[in-house]
Amino acid sequence: MNTLPTALIAEDEPLLAQALQAELARAWPALQVLGVAGNGEAAVAQALALQPDVLFFDIRMPALSGLEAAAALADAWPQDGPQGKPFPALVFVTAYDQYAVQAFEAQAVDYLLKPVQPERLQKTVAKVQLALAHHAPGAMNFEATLAQLRHLLAAPAAAPTTALTAPSAPLRLLQASVGQAIRMVPVDEVLYFEAADKYVRVLTAEHEHLLRTPLKELLPQLDPQAFWQVHRGTVVQAKAIESVTRDEAGKLWLRLRGSPARLAVSRLYAHLFKAM
Repeated sequence: MNTLPTALIAEDEPLLAQALQAELARAWPALQVLGVAGNGEAAVAQALALQPDVLFFDIRMPALSGLEAAAALADAWPQDGPQGKPFPALVFVTAYDQYAVQAFEAQAVDYLLKPVQPERLQKTVAKVQLALAHHAPGAMNFEATLAQLRHLLAAPAAAPTTALTAPSAPLRLLQASVGQAIRMVPVDEVLYFEAADKYVRVLTAEHEHLLRTPLKELLPQLDPQAFWQVHRGTVVQAKAIESVTRDEAGKLWLRLRGSPARLAVSRLYAHLFKAM
């Protein structure tokens, strides 16, 4: 039985991926790099197929960012009882960004700055090796990882609010394009928002609209008490939730008043429905 540690690298720049792999070979000779993924979606697919012990995820990648890919992987990771393989140790690779670094440190998630320095990589390797030595299957470990990812995804990407730039009030009206016209849609009429490629679908009880604003930019403008993110691409109005059910596989599903839609809840946000 192969007991050597394994890893997957997700990096969209081939030269940087090669450089990281070469540095890992020197810093951790026993580590087997099972593959290199060039984007977030490929990283999720390969990680599910290969189930490595460690993931080195670049933060900025096409389709899905490193954080979004990690969240998608956590949602799909098999958790079949005590024999299920533990979720991989996460190491994020990023160009220097003060707020990203602060977020990683706050959540005790390891990170590497580009270009990767051998001394820093050696510290990361030691930290990951220690984590793997105590890495056992268990709901508590996995829940801790989900909590880390939730906080990282919610971390501000820009400078924090200062005294000179007071936070704006939650969005009350949406401007949705309808042909050559603009329709004003009251936010409190929205049942849910759903990401769709470069657009966001806005669903009310009677209409569907499209916004050109990405969901990640729209979300900070919404009242977090009124609108809950329940999936990477879905935000629902909390008071519109009629029922929450759990299927045979343990996945949660929402039904909303005034909508025939059945909306999935990802593991990342299942904590919102603790009674389930």
